[in-house]
Amino acid sequence: MTSKFLRLLLAVAALFAISALAQTSSASTPSAPSAAAANPSTPATAPAGPAPLSTGTKVGAINIEGAIFGCNEGRRDIEALAKKFEPKQNELKSQNDELEGLKKQLSTQQDKLNEEALATLKKQIESKQKVFDRAVQDAQEEFGTQRQEIASRILQKMAPLVVKHATDNGFGMIIDTSKPWPDSPILMAGGGLDITAAVVEAYNAQSGVPAPTAATPAKPAAPKPGTGATKPAAPKQ
Repeated sequence: MTSKFLRLLLAVAALFAISALAQTSSASTPSAPSAAAANPSTPATAPAGPAPLSTGTKVGAINIEGAIFGCNEGRRDIEALAKKFEPKQNELKSQNDELEGLKKQLSTQQDKLNEEALATLKKQIESKQKVFDRAVQDAQEEFGTQRQEIASRILQKMAPLVVKHATDNGFGMIIDTSKPWPDSPILMAGGGLDITAAVVEAYNAQSGVPAPTAATPAKPAAPKPGTGATKPAAPKQ
């Protein structure tokens, strides 16, 4: 989820960060941000355009999604979210196990059941399948929404560090490698360009959040309907 939204949010956050850096670094050119913010429609002072990201010519790469969920705060929060969803995952597993049992019954007994019993069993499987698929979809959407909230919150604080690192190290462009080609226009990026680890280290130092001690999966998800180990078999007709 995310990759397009993250890139857009990074661009917006970077714009504000650039403006802030430009204001603080220009001691000889004082500004009046409070007056402009109080009445933006009043052209008392012409706002200066945002400063360029960097005068450097180097190109860097960052896995922004990896940085967000690889920093201590991101790991802590996504692990807490996974823990929160454990009861729902257990509930979905129970529903899936029940479905599998009914489908096994259909497979082994359909030749022995009369027409009415067979129709009843098939209808029961179809009904429970719909309920299960809907529950999985709802769980995935809820998990994705809360995961996105975590990402957005952390990115707002991380974006200025990306800008600072780029400016301090002569980068004129930073590309996002969160998704591989063809889902991203980036075909490849050498490891020497990657600044993800440096940004994560700087963010951890700034946030003061200690590294989580529990080694839990970083991106748990509810079972997907029709995929994975919990894939329900289609009932035989």
